[in-house]
Amino acid sequence: MANPLNVGLIGFGLAGRVFHAPLIHANPDLRLTHIVQRHGNEAGKKYPQAKLLHNADEVFTEKSIDLVVIATPNSSHFELAAKALRAGKHVVVDKPFTITSADADELIALSHKMGRVLSVFQNRRWDGDFLTVRQILDQKRLGRLAEYESRFDRFRPALKPGAWREEAIPGSGVLFDLGAHLIDQAIVLFGRPQAIFADLRSQRDQSVAVDSFEVHLAYPALKVTLKAGSLVCEPSPRFTLYGTEGSYLKLGLDPQEEALKQGASPAQPHWGIEPKQAWGTLTNCNANLAREKHPTLAGCYPEYYKNIYGAITGKEELAVKPEQAREIIRLIELAGQSAREKRWVPVN
Repeated sequence: MANPLNVGLIGFGLAGRVFHAPLIHANPDLRLTHIVQRHGNEAGKKYPQAKLLHNADEVFTEKSIDLVVIATPNSSHFELAAKALRAGKHVVVDKPFTITSADADELIALSHKMGRVLSVFQNRRWDGDFLTVRQILDQKRLGRLAEYESRFDRFRPALKPGAWREEAIPGSGVLFDLGAHLIDQAIVLFGRPQAIFADLRSQRDQSVAVDSFEVHLAYPALKVTLKAGSLVCEPSPRFTLYGTEGSYLKLGLDPQEEALKQGASPAQPHWGIEPKQAWGTLTNCNANLAREKHPTLAGCYPEYYKNIYGAITGKEELAVKPEQAREIIRLIELAGQSAREKRWVPVN
């Protein structure tokens, strides 16, 4: 059996604490050996086998570390990823990849030059509901798809004091946060759109960052709408799909994030399985209208780091390529242009 890869995790906020550390720790092919937490000792208490550091530069100079995982504020992703690559490390960056597509291009070129794996944590490709949507489309259960809507709804009317995501800084707001997931899922399903139109708003009192968006992607014969808001008290379906032969509506969120927040281990049996009452509704609209609760496939976030290990060891093709993550950043840039100019913007 091959030796596990040593992992250094930079950042122990929401992303590092809830997502990356548990997923890395649960993978037998990875060993969480170093954690950078600037303040406090929560990481050291939860993962006593890992050496607690307070400076990211110590990760880059530690020769034993094979993979660096960056789970820090968005504005720091480029600088830290570049330092890690120059130090000869493989790199995983939490989404969004970077703030600009130019920065993404530079990191991609650097990863090629250094011969290192570079990926972005687009974990919601492994949401159970999204896997189910892919299955339904692959099986052509809806006929030709005419309309696809995907949304993340929240009800958070009060701003969170001191939260960088809600400040007026580059990379803040829900378009970079939730939008990066919704755009990635749409590209996985349908490829690059021809054009984009976006309505970006700050709806909450005293809000200075984008906290609501509606993004439309133009495809031939297909309408794609992506939405998120912070004042949605009564959520709409997470997915709404309409086709020539049927429809699929799915409420609720994949259970994996909440399970991780509650301290559950991704290694436990029945991980990512959604209760039957949460399944979506698949409707066949042919001669006899037939509605059925359609089973949601089990979500599987652990597959992301399983693939990272496979890609680093040359056993698998990288699932989330940096070039794909770069496309998301470019579409976010074009969404900003569309909102400013109030027009459809071609995707180039």
